[in-house]
Amino acid sequence: MVDTRKIEPVSWSNDRLVLMDQRLLPGKEEYLQLETVAEAARAITDLVVRGAPAIGVTAAYGAVLAARARLDQNSDDWKSLLLQDLDMLAAARPTAVNLAWAVDRMRLCIETTQPSELLGSMFELACLIHRQDIEANYLMGDLGAELMDADSGILTHCNAGALATAGYGTALGVIRSAWKAGKVSRVFADETRPWLQGARLTAWELARSEIPVTLIADSAAATFMREGKVQWVVVGADRITANGDVINKIGTYSLAVLARAHGVRFMVVAPTSTVDHQTASGDKVSIEARDWSEIWAATGSERPPEGVTVSNRVFDVTPAELVDVIVTEKGCLTAPFGQAIASLKE
Repeated sequence: MVDTRKIEPVSWSNDRLVLMDQRLLPGKEEYLQLETVAEAARAITDLVVRGAPAIGVTAAYGAVLAARARLDQNSDDWKSLLLQDLDMLAAARPTAVNLAWAVDRMRLCIETTQPSELLGSMFELACLIHRQDIEANYLMGDLGAELMDADSGILTHCNAGALATAGYGTALGVIRSAWKAGKVSRVFADETRPWLQGARLTAWELARSEIPVTLIADSAAATFMREGKVQWVVVGADRITANGDVINKIGTYSLAVLARAHGVRFMVVAPTSTVDHQTASGDKVSIEARDWSEIWAATGSERPPEGVTVSNRVFDVTPAELVDVIVTEKGCLTAPFGQAIASLKE
């Protein structure tokens, strides 16, 4: 079996931030070496790196690049310029709460560290964020796998694997642990339109780990559930609000409704850094939309006919009442989620 720790979407080498260019997978496995905070922010926006935990780790290293450049300038206003750089990072993709979480940790480091020690302290913190994410993924994988029975069919959406994290994965971490425990019969991966992360990334990851995977059209999920081939839907999250609402890749909400209608259990796997304690519910979250051309490109024509508009919402909100369990590195949460989520702060 392939060691999934060798899938490194984010790393640091030779004083550079190194990112696997996920836009090229599965056809090419290429890496970008970034030296500036602007390059890191653009890589996040352009989906070179994606997945909430991986974005957070990227932002942490991006803050190190920013600090190095500002300190080298030796100007009187280095601190204000550095904080502006962090604001740019935080705005690169607004929905994934891990991004803001990592940037806020870096801001605190800047405010509490002497300039002579700042670069070293920020780099140590970035490495810690990186390491803690990997450790959390392995722990969540084992916790989620314990909930599954033998011979389970699992359906997953988008990509919440090693590529979306610092390594191993959230949703795919559970799937990997369950596979090792002999509990998985087959994984069904939604293609996940319009960027096809399920087809390009999840199916590639699972095949690389020698886990049996079948790629299905997004619209086929209900049929596979009705045929009894799916016992669990397992997904990641880009944000979980204080009441347990889950913001994740568009199409997650539809799967949750279908799962409830067919008696299929619905699991969300995310580290506590994904929890937004300050936002009461999903209807308070601004949902990111991307350019219409990402959807229209599949038609093969240049533009839609006159009178046709295209909406490209990237995420949706799955209400807490449709979720059976939220798996974090601090334990498995069940309803009432509000009380359980509040306890994570203790």
